[in-house]
Amino acid sequence: MLELTPLPIFDDNYIWVLHDHRRALAVDPGLAAPLEDFLRARDLQLAALLVTHHHHDHTGGLAALAAARPGLPVYGPARVAEVNRPLAGGETVTVLDRDFTVLAVPGHTLDHVAYHAAPWLFCGDTLFAAGCGRLFEGTPAQMYTSLHALAGLPDETLVCCTHEYTLSNLKFAGAVEPDNADIRQRRIDDEDKRRLDLPTLPSTMARERATNPYLRCHEDAVIAAAREHGARDDSPVEVLAAIRRWKDRF
Repeated sequence: MLELTPLPIFDDNYIWVLHDHRRALAVDPGLAAPLEDFLRARDLQLAALLVTHHHHDHTGGLAALAAARPGLPVYGPARVAEVNRPLAGGETVTVLDRDFTVLAVPGHTLDHVAYHAAPWLFCGDTLFAAGCGRLFEGTPAQMYTSLHALAGLPDETLVCCTHEYTLSNLKFAGAVEPDNADIRQRRIDDEDKRRLDLPTLPSTMARERATNPYLRCHEDAVIAAAREHGARDDSPVEVLAAIRRWKDRF
């Protein structure tokens, strides 16, 4: 039985740790020390590191973690210096006796990847709870394609993104779809969690399809909101581009 833990670092990041009570994999370790403390407290051996993209808040702990464990498999995009198992999407990575499908999900960065082994989806900064990442390198068309691919995963998929942005994303989602009752209820539920200092993550893919505006670019209310904020037509890519620009200044 594998156990999943979102380990908080910085102001709003998580390192995701999946373990079988003997071995662990960690995803996007932006800091080494909190992960080392977690492993030591539970007597876990680090089996592998998975990296979704090159930004420092996802990679800052890699050098120290790998230096302490010569030969440790570090999977991720080739541009990350510490990666010794480079990936581009389409591969399968086996860790903790589970096969993770590697998905190319450009948009936030051009070489962003995600890892899926049911029920877990480690999606970095591509898909957030009720949101998506900023388009630092990719295009709206790339982000739409990436999100559309992730949205096709089963309802029960656990969406393990790496930032606690849920409440701010839900505030924006409510502005996009003010009549969406699922968004209103989710905001109440997740505000209760944060008051107790609990993570709002992981989400589920069913919840995202019901409340995430970037997965709802075909809905009339989202299209209308996008039109009010500069969308030139009703195509899903144009709708996503318009609401992403709106969110950037929201």
